[in-house]
Amino acid sequence: MIEIYHNPRCGKSRNCLALVSEKEEAITVIKYLENPLSNQNLKELLQKLNFKPIQLVRVKEKIWIENFKNKQLTDEGIIQAMVDHPILIERPIVVKGNKAIIGRVIDELNQFIL
Repeated sequence: MIEIYHNPRCGKSRNCLALVSEKEEAITVIKYLENPLSNQNLKELLQKLNFKPIQLVRVKEKIWIENFKNKQLTDEGIIQAMVDHPILIERPIVVKGNKAIIGRVIDELNQFIL
């Protein structure tokens, strides 16, 4: 079973979903903007990605720049910012078992879902 944290308005996310759909039958699509993730969900994803919280943030998003850039935030503070503003979460996230990747690079995505 593969899970994809998906934003339908994002071209990279749509491309990722199309590629995975061609190769996998068992897919769960999570539209995280419509159903925001909890603090615990984000911590689990970060663990599967092997990321620090800041690595999952879209630092060029207007919300980040206006509200969080250049502030000293703890990891918990960064996670809370993503809980409060899910648009800040990098996308798409592809989860397979206890591992995950950001599915933006097609070659890496192909290797991951094999």
